[in-house]
Amino acid sequence: MGRGAPLNHYRFRSTWRLAASPARVYAVLERAERYPHWWPQIRSLVRTGEESGTARIRSVLPYVLTVTLRTARRDAASGILQIAMGGDLDGWARWTIRADGDGTLALFEQEVEVRDRLLRLLALPAKPLLALNHTVMMRAGERRLRALLERGLDEE
Repeated sequence: MGRGAPLNHYRFRSTWRLAASPARVYAVLERAERYPHWWPQIRSLVRTGEESGTARIRSVLPYVLTVTLRTARRDAASGILQIAMGGDLDGWARWTIRADGDGTLALFEQEVEVRDRLLRLLALPAKPLLALNHTVMMRAGERRLRALLERGLDEE
């Protein structure tokens, strides 16, 4: 969070090192509708159109966020997958996938503002909890994706 940014504004960055080819990692990550099968915090993801959907997300905190998603950029040659987000979170999230030695580096970046009314009201006390909640979610996603790739599966 930069100086002067609102309390309901978040920037996240996670780096996953995976023992699979960039093309394989990209292929798994571009199938967002399959995320709930391997990423436990993404409780559901339902397509609402060819390039859109709705996700329900819940990590450690007993609170479900409902987010609308729309593909903003899908570029296999550059290894970029980016979505625009609305609903309880407004902003964007992006994967950048590239070769890293014998494996792949998957960089996740996200910039959002919390739009959920209750979480906005609790912005000051909730901010560290929401950041921790996101960290737990990302660690679980990395662990489960790594396990899926090690089993040689592209889907569960």
